Amino acid sequence: MRIRRLISSSIRTAVVSLFLMLTATSASAQKFFAFQKDSIPVFRGFSLSFDLVGAGMAMFSDYGQYEGTFRLNLHDEWFPLVEIGLGRADSEDDVTKNHYTTKAPYFKVGVDRNLLKEKHGPYRLLVGLRYAYTSYKANLSRPGLVDPYWQWDVIYDIKDAPCNMHWAEVAVGLDAKIWGPFHLGWSVRYKLRISHKEGDYGNAWYVPGFGANSNGRIDATFNATIDI
Repeated sequence: MRIRRLISSSIRTAVVSLFLMLTATSASAQKFFAFQKDSIPVFRGFSLSFDLVGAGMAMFSDYGQYEGTFRLNLHDEWFPLVEIGLGRADSEDDVTKNHYTTKAPYFKVGVDRNLLKEKHGPYRLLVGLRYAYTSYKANLSRPGLVDPYWQWDVIYDIKDAPCNMHWAEVAVGLDAKIWGPFHLGWSVRYKLRISHKEGDYGNAWYVPGFGANSNGRIDATFNATIDI
C-alpha cells in the first residue's frame, strides 16, 4: 500500500511539473506541440488495434476484457485515440465461496506521442495519457453457512449493485511495423483511480477496464494494429 501511494504521488508530481514547465512560457509550449518540419503531410490516416492480452485473460481466467482502439495519425508523432472495451468477471473464492460476476463496457479517450527522433520509420516509442470511465452492475452471492451460535443458515445474494469508476492511465510502449499496414506492439500502463461509487456493499472485486479493484495498478497490453 505504501509503495502504491509513493508511485501515485510521483506520477502526480511529474504530471504537474510537466504542465507547469509547458505553460511557463508560450514559446516552450509551442515547441513541445510543434510538428517536425518536413515534406510529410500532417494527416497520415488512422488505425484500428486489438489487445490480445486482455482477450486472452477474458477467455482463460476469471476476469479480463476485450478492447479495441481507434487512433488518428498526425505526422507519425501525435496519435489522438479512443478505446472501447467490454470487461467481464466470473470468479468464486475457494475459501469463502463468494461468487462475483459483472460485465459492462468501458470507454477511454487520450493521446499518445512518438518520442523517436526519426518519426516516419518503422518503429515508434510511445508515451501517452488516458481518461477512462465505466458504469457497471456487480453481483455477489454465497451459499448458506450455519451460524455457530444460532445454527441458522446465513446467506446473501447481492444482485445488480450499481457502481461506476473514473480513472486515469499513463502508458509507455513500443510499436513496430511487421508487414505493409500490419503492426505489433506492447504497452505498460499505470492506472490511477480518480473517483468511484460502489453501492452500499463495499468495494467491488473487479472493475471492467480497470481490473482488480485498488487505488492504482499496473497492467500490460499486446496490440495487433492495422493502418487504414
